[in-house]
Amino acid sequence: MASSSHIEWTEATWNPVTGCTKVSEGCRNCYALAMARRLEAMGNPRYLNGFNVTLHHDLIEVPLKWKKPRKIFVNSMSDMFHKDVPDEFIKSVFKTMNEASWHTFQILTKRSSRLSELAPQLNWTDNIWQGVSVENDKVLDRIDHLRQTPAAVKFLSCEPLLGPIDNLNLQGIDWVIVGGESGPKARPMEEAWALSIRDQCVEQETAFFFKQWGGVQKHRHGRILDGQTYDEYPDVKQPVSN
Repeated sequence: MASSSHIEWTEATWNPVTGCTKVSEGCRNCYALAMARRLEAMGNPRYLNGFNVTLHHDLIEVPLKWKKPRKIFVNSMSDMFHKDVPDEFIKSVFKTMNEASWHTFQILTKRSSRLSELAPQLNWTDNIWQGVSVENDKVLDRIDHLRQTPAAVKFLSCEPLLGPIDNLNLQGIDWVIVGGESGPKARPMEEAWALSIRDQCVEQETAFFFKQWGGVQKHRHGRILDGQTYDEYPDVKQPVSN
């Protein structure tokens, strides 16, 4: 439940919570649900509950054992701010992130309302990056909720990008990731949608990262947009090794 990652914008994953439920259109073909079903069928003990929300108390302090600094995607197989994750459990995860100051932790949620409500009770050290998923223009309110948090780095994950988002207000947003959906039921992403977000990032001086075109066989389509690769990250001070 804590391992190196093939996700282009991070280096490792850490899953003290597994399992989730669908809340918006971006969840329709959830990769984590498909993976959890495979792991359950293989008898993985972490998935005895399938994709029901499950707390793994024994994994909370795992990043403290990793001495080499790395970018860590928190709960890639769940959502930290799901209603079934208790406040105290979230605070214990934050405690580990606070103590593991040499790592950079990247949290992504679709439950932005709970994020904004709980944020004042959490200790937002500078090594914690908070993001929200924005798959289309129907969920732009998530960005406003994100802006209300004191996270040092705030980012958007426009993946899977399912439609045009031509009026992004990126005030207070440090980073935008864009990517197409992948997998057997992948819905196509139009080039114009990705280019529009890239141009808005340039105009508003926000770092832009193009993750992938996606598709049924995503490796065939790569991650070149308009003739180049976009691998920008927020301009922040890097954590110091412990």
